[in-house]
Amino acid sequence: MFRSRSALLAFVMIPVLSAGCAGDGEPAESEPAAAESGEAMGDAEAPGADAAAALLNPNLATEDELAAVPGITAQVAAAVVGGRPYLRAADLHAALAEAVGDEAAVAAYGALWLPINLNDVTNDEILLIPGVGDRMAHEFEEYRPYADMGEFRMEIGKYVDEDEVERLARYVYVPIDLNSATRDEIMAVPGMSERMAHEFEEYRPYTDLEQFRREIGKYVDENEVARFERYVTLNPGG
Repeated sequence: MFRSRSALLAFVMIPVLSAGCAGDGEPAESEPAAAESGEAMGDAEAPGADAAAALLNPNLATEDELAAVPGITAQVAAAVVGGRPYLRAADLHAALAEAVGDEAAVAAYGALWLPINLNDVTNDEILLIPGVGDRMAHEFEEYRPYADMGEFRMEIGKYVDEDEVERLARYVYVPIDLNSATRDEIMAVPGMSERMAHEFEEYRPYTDLEQFRREIGKYVDENEVARFERYVTLNPGG
């Protein structure tokens, strides 16, 4: 069975800090005349982090890597590992915020993040992305469903510059179709290996996700199957 956030709280109970996750910006018009800055589209100044820098995935990072994130102690890092797998950003945030406080949890997302599915993410989860406010969250939702990350970059690039698009792209993904994804697309799934990519392809065509769970479950445990399942879909006729 999947572990719940109680696994994290069993390790550590630290007083919760009171802070908000996002501001109160107004929705933007769907088609701006020109791209706006990250600050203009958020309710707070967008972080100046390197857009190419990788974010630690809480389902894959080691305890030492997690403990190096500002605000995350070794004790909390061990608890994060013990609470895996996290299947939604909201699940990770609920556990982290109760352990280290909402403000510290949000601050950690400049280095630590569970990628979110653009096509089913909630507004509250989008607002956890550093520097994203109500206006940009509205634009994330406006263009659903996304066919791929290229579409995301094109649409969000109407509002912010290229560096900010790439920063935001680190936080999101579009699920790949099990029956048509290329090897490169499969290999882009976090934690994927060449051997497992071969198994993804071996059982094509998939008729439903239950078949995927059954076949991939021959190679990894149910938690890892669930983690992989976050990144895949079956398109009609795919």
